[in-house]
Amino acid sequence: MADMRSQTARYRVESASTRSPVEINSVLRSTYLLLAMTIAFAAVTAFVGIALQMPFMGFIPYLIGFFGLSWAVNKTAQSAWGLVWTFAFTGFIGIAIAPILQIYLSVNPGAVVQSLAVTAATFVGLSAYTVISRKNFSWLGQFLTVAFFVVIGMIVASFFFDMSAFSMLISAFMVFVACALILYQTSAIVLGGETNYIIAANNLFVSVYLLFMNLLALFGMGGDD
Repeated sequence: MADMRSQTARYRVESASTRSPVEINSVLRSTYLLLAMTIAFAAVTAFVGIALQMPFMGFIPYLIGFFGLSWAVNKTAQSAWGLVWTFAFTGFIGIAIAPILQIYLSVNPGAVVQSLAVTAATFVGLSAYTVISRKNFSWLGQFLTVAFFVVIGMIVASFFFDMSAFSMLISAFMVFVACALILYQTSAIVLGGETNYIIAANNLFVSVYLLFMNLLALFGMGGDD
């Protein structure tokens, strides 16, 4: 969610790309390979965090780590250091969510399983549809920019109204936003608008992370008595 505005500002998908299909397919393959590796690495660090019973990370340290490492990835994406910072970023995310996963695994493990399954199915489905159809989803950029401010407004409103109701509303809206981001980002790669596989993989990782965490919140609330 926090990185949404920077992602939507980055992409400028061109409907008439001058890049060859071979170049585009190469970026696509490299993106998905790196994405799979970073998701696996984040899962490992999350389970390490659970095993070590890592405490909750403070909000400010989380923001510093999230934005700082995201900035490092984007600044070094043209070099091998981009890969180093990408794994540092995804490992950081794994550690950050470990305490949350530990709670859900102890009180409602079914919510974790459901969230993983739905996240995987949704990502594969949306990605396959975009790659096969080659549709241009650049028009979602305006929606995502507006969505960023809507989410901020909803978060602020949650401080003044019933928190539980707004939490569910925010999570449901963020699931929709995450799906839109996956379509938007995948379209950018397929149409040649995004040519750096490190940036592409990192941005897709953030979208998958947003989708999973908000589905987890929804399934978790749905499982509460």
